[in-house]
Amino acid sequence: MDTTTSTACVLIIGNEILSGKTQDTNLQFLGAELAAKGITLVEARVLRDDKAAIVAAVNECRAAYTYVFTTGGIGPTHDDITAECIATAFGRDLVLHEEAVERLRRQGLELNAARLKMARVPAGASLIDNPMSGAPGFRVDNVFVMAGIPAVARGMFSTLDEELAGGSPIHSRNVDVYLPEGELAAPLENIVRKYSQVEIGSYPFFRKRGGERRFGANLVVRGTDEVLVDQVLQEIITTMTGLGGDTG
Repeated sequence: MDTTTSTACVLIIGNEILSGKTQDTNLQFLGAELAAKGITLVEARVLRDDKAAIVAAVNECRAAYTYVFTTGGIGPTHDDITAECIATAFGRDLVLHEEAVERLRRQGLELNAARLKMARVPAGASLIDNPMSGAPGFRVDNVFVMAGIPAVARGMFSTLDEELAGGSPIHSRNVDVYLPEGELAAPLENIVRKYSQVEIGSYPFFRKRGGERRFGANLVVRGTDEVLVDQVLQEIITTMTGLGGDTG
């Protein structure tokens, strides 16, 4: 696939994600939004609330990708350690940001020690607006630190348009094909070899169709050339129906 010059990684932080207690939805949102901006999401990691692991991941990823986005761990409780970890990763002090304090004050809440924790950011960080609840995220160089609550993370991301430089939007088309992967694999590989300008993925499923449960695969075409993406998808549909596969 033709790739853009801008790449990204998402670090999802929180024990509650790994324990299964909370289901992450931020990755799906960020993947779609970044693609629309022409930024290729290359990697995503889920990290425990462990300082050494978070610091190591931030330092590795900020060196490897154009942008790093973190979600989670910037609230007022003891296990919200993301700001401290980012400060350590960049070798900066964690300081009380006066503008962040003022934003919290405007919410009409008592500024106790726990809430003031949300106003502590690495020295030199710039704030990310929070249209939902006021408590800001922050940015240090190419690392964007956002809340884990999906509505808040989305609100924060919506304010970053002028800070993100991408390329041509990445278009995506898909079709469900009711054939076992073992039957569609070889013909699909031929199409993959023919069209190196796009990315083609195959994601198997087992679901009910026409009163019976059947194997199949969701075939996805992604690329920056929308006309070519549509062309490749149509060729896939024609090929798979020629093999006797239902599509839909």
